[in-house]
Amino acid sequence: MGDNPATRQEDFLQKPPYRAADPAAFNKKLQGSCHCGRVKYWLNKDQPLNAKFCHCRGCQVMHGAPFQWAAIFHKEDMMFEKGAEDLVFYQSESRHLEHELPCKASCSHCRTPIMDEGRNMVLLFPTLIKFAGQKERDLFSVKCHIFYSQRVVDIPDGTPKWTGLDGEGKSKLLDDLP
Repeated sequence: MGDNPATRQEDFLQKPPYRAADPAAFNKKLQGSCHCGRVKYWLNKDQPLNAKFCHCRGCQVMHGAPFQWAAIFHKEDMMFEKGAEDLVFYQSESRHLEHELPCKASCSHCRTPIMDEGRNMVLLFPTLIKFAGQKERDLFSVKCHIFYSQRVVDIPDGTPKWTGLDGEGKSKLLDDLP
């Protein structure tokens, strides 16, 4: 990759999740879209690798909500049908509007947060997915809460609650009730 931002943009737009290896062979199972409909994507899986509620301060501020519901997928499990060119990116560490991983992607028109993109994974927001019914939605049930020590609201739902990331070895498991 060169230093030209346009070249970098062309490079990443040719890779998953922006382009499937073979769009004709992509098995479209679940569809998601932003509020205005300019950005539309498909998933080729019925359920995520994992689903979590994140209570970190960054998610609270970026989503304007007490926590974020995130579903984790491999990049290859997602394909944009339209609107990849309508995405804006934000790299929260450097606070720059650019596609520098990890970064956040949202619709440039309605500003709906679409995903957090990492090197190999995407964290999608299941509220954007059009579920056919409760059975499909239940496959996205959260397995745990992360950064629960930063919560602004208690959620005594019986799922594990971690002070940081789950499974990182440095995070402490908290009681379900305060």
